[in-house]
Amino acid sequence: MYKFTLSTDSTCDLYHDFVVENDIKFAPLTFTLEKGSGFETHLDNFTEYSQYVDFYNKLRDGWMPKTSKLNYESHYSHFLKLAEEGAKDVVHFTISSGLANTWENAEQAAAAVKENFPDFRVFVVDPLTATVGQGALVRMALKCRNEGRTAEETVEFVKSVRLHIQHFIVADDLQFLKRGGRISATAAAVGGMLKVKPIIAFDNEGKLGVIDKVMGTKKAISYIKRKLDTEGPDPQYNYCFIVHTDNEPVANELAEYVRTQFHIEPFVQIMGPVIGAHVGPGAFALGYISKSLRNEF
Repeated sequence: MYKFTLSTDSTCDLYHDFVVENDIKFAPLTFTLEKGSGFETHLDNFTEYSQYVDFYNKLRDGWMPKTSKLNYESHYSHFLKLAEEGAKDVVHFTISSGLANTWENAEQAAAAVKENFPDFRVFVVDPLTATVGQGALVRMALKCRNEGRTAEETVEFVKSVRLHIQHFIVADDLQFLKRGGRISATAAAVGGMLKVKPIIAFDNEGKLGVIDKVMGTKKAISYIKRKLDTEGPDPQYNYCFIVHTDNEPVANELAEYVRTQFHIEPFVQIMGPVIGAHVGPGAFALGYISKSLRNEF
């Protein structure tokens, strides 16, 4: 019998089978696709790899994505169901507070459910990251749960780790970053012509920012490898993750480098649509847990 229930929203980008097999409670966000008079609404709960590829092919074909956060009502329904099923302590992960106020919605909804279920407690974790960085913390919380740790112990542990997660994110098409307000229209136009690849990372407040710029994909890959060589994964965790938006060749190249240099088997995944909508197809990212704090080397 576990001492707490593990829960997350879909911005963790963990695969459906993994979530089901490990009894992780899952709250999917929604996204829409628009092209001309066409309009589609979907849940971020893909079950097959081909669905991810289809999504990115639609973006390449001119479909415009729009995403929405989990609102108060969605959180309330999610937590109410858990309480009605008998859950007492819940450790729940949201997207970074630096990207959306989802954390606040979750806190408010949990408090409302507790009014009718006094023994129901939700520990909302702000990961200060998203996609597979958030997923990494969920995996760590899963290990804590399976080892018999309490909710309080687990939250304390993942919070101690979150600012040691390094991120190096590279977008292929800067127009998606422009639409999301991450770079200006001028920067996107000039960068596109010059093949500039901004290196993006999360800061200590969980916000995304450009930390460097390189020319072309090959130099972006070399940049990430140099960072790994400067300070690789902390041997205490030996944890590395790679995510891409339908760019398997680069993901596989980075994965092989990690295997060869550090003898670690990285988690390699395709990014889900809610976060992928903001970086577009062809992007890739690598992250890992280091001894140093975020962006200190």
